[in-house]
Amino acid sequence: MGQNAGAGMESAVDLQHGEDGILVATMNLPGRPMNVVGDALLRGIALACEKLADTAVKGLILTSAKSDFCAGGDLDRMSRWSTPEEPFEASMAMKKVLRALETQGKPVVAAINGHALGGGLEIALACHARIVIDDAGLKLGQPEVKLGLLPGGGGTQRLPRLLGLQLALQLCAEGEDIAPAKALAMGLVTALARDRDELMARARAWIAEHPKAVQPWDQPRFRIPGGDSRSPAVVQMLAIAPSVASARTWGNIPAVTHIMSSIFEGCLLGFDAGCMVESRYFAACVMSQESKNMIGSLWFQLNAIRKGASRPVGIERSKVDKLGVLGAGMMGAAIAFVAARAGIEVVLLDTTQELADRGKACSQGLLDKAAAKGRGTPQKPDALLARITAGTDFALLEGCDLVIEAVFEDRAVKAGVTQRAEAVIGGDAVLASNTSTLPITGLARASRRPSSFIGLHFFSPADRMPLVEIIVGEQTSERTLARAFDFVLQIGKTPIVVNDSRGFYTSRVFATYVMEGIAMLAEGVHPRSIEVAGLQAGMPMPPLALQDEVSLSLALHVAEQTRKDLAAEGKTYDEHPGMAVVRRLCELGRVGKKAGKGFYDWGLDDDERGKRLWSGLLELYPVAAEQPPQRELIDRLMFVQANEALRCLDEGVLRSVADGNIGSIFGWGFAPFHGGALQFVNAMGAKVFVERARELAGRHGARFEPAAGAVRCAETGALVGSPMQD
Repeated sequence: MGQNAGAGMESAVDLQHGEDGILVATMNLPGRPMNVVGDALLRGIALACEKLADTAVKGLILTSAKSDFCAGGDLDRMSRWSTPEEPFEASMAMKKVLRALETQGKPVVAAINGHALGGGLEIALACHARIVIDDAGLKLGQPEVKLGLLPGGGGTQRLPRLLGLQLALQLCAEGEDIAPAKALAMGLVTALARDRDELMARARAWIAEHPKAVQPWDQPRFRIPGGDSRSPAVVQMLAIAPSVASARTWGNIPAVTHIMSSIFEGCLLGFDAGCMVESRYFAACVMSQESKNMIGSLWFQLNAIRKGASRPVGIERSKVDKLGVLGAGMMGAAIAFVAARAGIEVVLLDTTQELADRGKACSQGLLDKAAAKGRGTPQKPDALLARITAGTDFALLEGCDLVIEAVFEDRAVKAGVTQRAEAVIGGDAVLASNTSTLPITGLARASRRPSSFIGLHFFSPADRMPLVEIIVGEQTSERTLARAFDFVLQIGKTPIVVNDSRGFYTSRVFATYVMEGIAMLAEGVHPRSIEVAGLQAGMPMPPLALQDEVSLSLALHVAEQTRKDLAAEGKTYDEHPGMAVVRRLCELGRVGKKAGKGFYDWGLDDDERGKRLWSGLLELYPVAAEQPPQRELIDRLMFVQANEALRCLDEGVLRSVADGNIGSIFGWGFAPFHGGALQFVNAMGAKVFVERARELAGRHGARFEPAAGAVRCAETGALVGSPMQD
C-alpha cells in the first residue's frame, strides 16, 4: 500500500512510497495551472531527496499531476528582482537542490508526461534518466533565450556534458522546441512510452536495472562528448559560433552571447564551478533591459491579451462551427486551412470551381510540407481536407456562424460579396473583412446590419503568422467583437483589438518602416547600407527586400486609393517622399518579388540567397558622396515606427499599450528585444525619445515630430500608457 508522505498539508510535491520500494514524487503546485520553478516546488523536491536516505527506498520517480511536467521559471517572481544578487542566489539555490538530487546515491527517473521547458527540463536533466510519453505535440527545450534569459538551473552545464557543446549551444541559443522522438535520437531522453501506464512501468524498470545510477559527469573518467572547450574540433566550432550568432542577432540580444560564454567557460572547469559561472551570466541576463522588455511584453502583456484583456466583459463565450471564406487566393486558402485545422467546417468560395479547388489544394500542399518535416499523422490530412468544401455557390454559406471575405482590396468587389453573403447567412451570423487598409466603417455601409460587421486582418502567410488584428467599426457591436475575439483564439492565433482608421494600426505603422528605407534611397543613401541598418535595428527583414515581398504595385494601389478617398472627403493627400521611388520602379515594371524584379532581382541561381540588389538602383539614385552614420539610419527606421504607434495611441486607434506592443512584434516583426513599438519609448524614457525625435524631425521632416502623448510623458516623467499585466 502507498502512503502519502505529505499528508496533512498542501504541498507542491506529493510523495507516495510504494510496496516495490520506489518513491513517486508527483509535482502539483497548488493554485497554478502549471508547475513552475520556485521556492515551493524546490522545497518539495528537496523533501523527496531527503526521503531517499531511508534504506527502504530504492529510487525515485519524479512526475507531474498536471498536464505538463513543468513549464519553467516563475517569471512573476523574476520580475520583482531588482539587484543581481537576487537572481544569482536563486539560481544557486536551485542548483543546490538539483545537485543533491543527482548525487544522493540512488536512481532518480523523470517520468515526463507533458511539456518540460526551461527550468522544467533542467529538473529532468538532474535525474539519471528521462522517459517521455511519445506524443509529437509534447515539447522539450530551453526557450529562455526568447525572453532574453539563459537556463539558470544548470542547463548550460548539463547539456554539453550530455550531448556535446555544439548541440548544447543549438538548444540554448536558438530556444526551439524538440519533439520526443527527436530528443531520443539526439540522446536528450532515455526512452519513450506510449501512455501514462507504460511511462511509470518503464521508470520503475529502469530503477530496478540501475540501482547505483550515477550521472556521466560524476564518473571518474568522464569526458565531454566531442571534446571540451580546449578540443581542436570544438575550438574550430566555437570560433565560428560568434559570427553565426552575430549574423542572426546583430548583437542585440545579450543572452545569446552570455549563453555561449557560459557553455565555453563552464566546460573549461569542473561541474560545480561551471554552475557558478552560469549563475553569474543568468544574473546578467535578468538585469538586462532587453530581458525586461521581452518579459514585460512577450509574457505579461501577451498572457493578458490571451486571457481576454481586450475582450468585452459580460458576454458569453462562443465558438464557430461553420465558417465561410470568400476568395480562395493565397490568403483565403490559408484562412480556410487554419480553421479546418482547428476542427471547423469551412466553405471556401471563388468565382470559378477551378479557383476554389486550387484554394483547397493549398491545404494539401501545407499538409505535405508538414509531413515532410515529420509532423502530423497519415490520418489527419484526410479529416482536415474533408472539412473544406470548395465551390462557387453562395447558398453553401447557409448555416455559417462567421463569414470572412478575403477578396481583392477594392470597395466595389467587397461590397458585392458582402451583399451576396448576407442574402444567405442567418441573422445571427457575423461578417468580417480581411482588408489590410480600407476602413471597416466604410466597408460596413454595404451591409444591411453593420453592427455585425467587423474587420479580421490576417497576416501572410496566415498558416504561420500568429496575429490577427480585429478592427472595430463605428457601428460594430460589443457582441460581434466578443465573437470575433473568441474565433481568433479558437484557431490558435493571438488577437489584438483596434479601432477603425485608415490602415488601422499594423498596416499604418508597418508602412512607415519600408517607406522610410525607400526615402533614404532617394536621398542618395547606399541601398546596402539601408538594408544592413534594418537588420542591425533588429527587424526580421530589411525595408527594401520587405517591400519587394509585399509588392510595390500594392503599395502604389493603396496610395492611389487613399488619395481618392481623401479627395472625396475634401482633404489633401500628403504623399510620403518614398512613394515617388515606388511609382518610378512600377513604371519600369519592377513591381516586386512576384514579378522577379523590384529593388532586388529575384530567383537567381548564382546567389545563395536567391536575390541580389538590382544594380540599376545606383543609376536611378546615385549614391551621395557623404553617407550618414549607420546609427542615423537605424534611428530613423525605429523612431518613425515608434512615433506612428504613439500617434495611434493618441488618436484612440490603439486601445491599449499591450495591443500596440504585441501587434508590432507579431504583426510585422518589430525588433522583439525592444518589447514592442511602445515599449521602445518607455525603455529609453519619453524625454530622451522626444529629444532625439526632434533632432530627426529637424533633418528629415515633420513625420519625426514627436507625438503629443510622448511630449506629455516627457514633461511629467510618466510612462506611455499602462501596460496590462496579470
